[in-house]
Amino acid sequence: MKIEGLLSEKYVVLNLELALKSQVIEKMLSIVTDHPGVVDIGKLREDVLKREQEMSTGIGKTLALPHAKSSGVTQPVMAFATLSRAINFDSIDNEPVRIVFLLATPEDMLAEHLKLLGRITRLAGRDDVRKRLVLARSAGEVIELFREEEKDFPQI
Repeated sequence: MKIEGLLSEKYVVLNLELALKSQVIEKMLSIVTDHPGVVDIGKLREDVLKREQEMSTGIGKTLALPHAKSSGVTQPVMAFATLSRAINFDSIDNEPVRIVFLLATPEDMLAEHLKLLGRITRLAGRDDVRKRLVLARSAGEVIELFREEEKDFPQI
């Protein structure tokens, strides 16, 4: 399981014009509403918001990674977005966020969930990758970037 295998152009949105963390999370959830792996968007929303209340998913380096293990999905679900301007996400490094990933996995996929979180963090934590993501002009360009960056990574 690779990031580029979970993302499709349908679930990538660039240069969102939003101002609040809550708006970003709601938009990310709306992007995956019709994903075939989403069986209960209400439950998924509840689980993502509960996880966010426990601790901000603003992981630093201008990245946010709202995520949850949820019975609202039957397979891993991912969405990606860039923001037109950086917003406060209560990040651990107090830096505003420009890049957002949403990840949801079924409750019984803990190992895969953790591996995917690690892979996203490792890749998007690199300055060169973040710069390319923010400058991407199309969803296809984002997916190609992940394909290229993950070509030597083992499957999860």
